[in-house]
Amino acid sequence: MSEEKDYETKGYDTSIIYDYKEMPDIHPGRCDNCGYSHFKSSVKHGVFLRECRRCGMKKSI
Repeated sequence: MSEEKDYETKGYDTSIIYDYKEMPDIHPGRCDNCGYSHFKSSVKHGVFLRECRRCGMKKSI
């Protein structure tokens, strides 16, 4: 599946998981990297993980 990258990002490394306590959202409910507002959420081992559906940036909430 190929997805076009016709959006701008701020250059965050999407291969690591950022901690919300250390790096809160710049704009609430939006991805800090691309500004998208849709996320894929999961909970594992009591940790809530939020992943941007567009660029893949992850935050542990």
